[in-house]
Amino acid sequence: MAVNYIKRILEANVYDVAVESPLSPANFLSERLENTVLIKREDEQPVYSFKCRGAYNCIVKKSPEELAKGIVTASAGNHAQGVALSAQKLGIKATIVMPSTTPEIKVASVRALGGKAILHGDTFDEAFAYSQKLVEEKGMTYIHPYDDPDVIAGQGTVAMEILRQQTGHIDAIFVPVGGGGLAAGIAAYVKYLRPEIKVIAVESTESACLAAAMKAGRRVTLPHVGIFADGVAVAQIGKHTWEVCKENIDEVITVTPDELCAAIKDIFDDTRSVAEPAGALGVAGMKKYVEREEIKGQTLVAIESGANMNFDRLRYVSEMAEVGEGREVILAVTIPEKAGSFQTFCNLLGKRPITEFNYRYGHDDLAQIYVGVKVVGGSKEDLLNELNDKGYPVIDLSHDDISKYHIRHMVGGHAPESVGNEILYRFEFPEKPAALLNFLKKLGKRWNISMFHYRNHGAANGRVLVGLQVPKGEKKELNGYLKDLSYPFWDESDNPAYKLFLK
Repeated sequence: MAVNYIKRILEANVYDVAVESPLSPANFLSERLENTVLIKREDEQPVYSFKCRGAYNCIVKKSPEELAKGIVTASAGNHAQGVALSAQKLGIKATIVMPSTTPEIKVASVRALGGKAILHGDTFDEAFAYSQKLVEEKGMTYIHPYDDPDVIAGQGTVAMEILRQQTGHIDAIFVPVGGGGLAAGIAAYVKYLRPEIKVIAVESTESACLAAAMKAGRRVTLPHVGIFADGVAVAQIGKHTWEVCKENIDEVITVTPDELCAAIKDIFDDTRSVAEPAGALGVAGMKKYVEREEIKGQTLVAIESGANMNFDRLRYVSEMAEVGEGREVILAVTIPEKAGSFQTFCNLLGKRPITEFNYRYGHDDLAQIYVGVKVVGGSKEDLLNELNDKGYPVIDLSHDDISKYHIRHMVGGHAPESVGNEILYRFEFPEKPAALLNFLKKLGKRWNISMFHYRNHGAANGRVLVGLQVPKGEKKELNGYLKDLSYPFWDESDNPAYKLFLK
């Protein structure tokens, strides 16, 4: 099957719209993983994705009669932009059906390129069904996002460039998989010319249709598809792509959304590009492979397949990146409810940076805190053992979705009636190693902390919200003490949100 695609790939017409993307060394990743890591920068295409290759090659192979009827496709976004760009280049009309969940940046890009964007359904499969209805009713020519030999051949030019750019040894190439067009094209070309190179497919755990097909020995349809990695949110591997992948893919690795977030950060650190979740699959899978196989000194290529990221997703990616990398552990810890217990706990953590601290007074004897800690120079197990040895009941919440996505924002609530004389302060302090511990030391053990919230956002200033129980007549003394801290602070005791939700 692979040999049938070699001539198609060599004759593929892609460079009217595509560029030969660089194969860039990832120096930070290479050093950390002790392997030579190269990233194929398909985010540098005109539509910030490899998809323009297959789309254009497929369209230019159509007859003038087929093109005169207008073209239509269904896409989660990147193929849509490739089709719109190709249609603009060729001066033909293009209609693109996109799931309503498609990031706005992709919809806007399609329209900016002159394509007619129709939002329909919540998944690619629903959008696809509607596009087929347009084919039946209006006789339009369908351009499949992945399951077409000419699309596969267009995507295969990525492999042609990799082998030309890296003429030396390559141990493995890690390829993102949605419907399988890119994986099929790369696998067909690489396995024909360099069969010793492993071609490893990488899927999101939320849409692992190729992994399911490999396990079953046939194409299967997933009952549910998650959309965090919207560019690969496909429920069933393509028919043509399956025929190639089942014979030429060495294995399939699946990665979680948290691992994708970590990979996005890794790519940014090395390239200063912001990959979309689907675009980071190759790097995420490569990292998992290196850890599992414990390899060193190999040459590994990861495809960065796209960078069409909605800006408002960056906040979530940033929050989850450290957890996905295993550099941050999220814990529920029980400590004594008394003045100075926060400081004692932070002293135990030593030089481990605290990334988050949430607490609300709830019991006279024990305090339940929600804390994020960066694991530096040790392991999560070392930290958990140390806390247990010191008598702190602790639960690891790092992989608990409810805790990561909801509880961290809901910790607190109204204080019980036993919390009296509470004053609320907001602080800002220079963000640096041990900044939170230094803040607590300077605050001292004189007044009991009844509420605490801190989250490291990677900014120059740290922000802390603190509730203190201050007996009547001691507020003036406290304010004088706080001024000596040299940190900007504000009394927020009359804040309406505090009164409504926390007091």
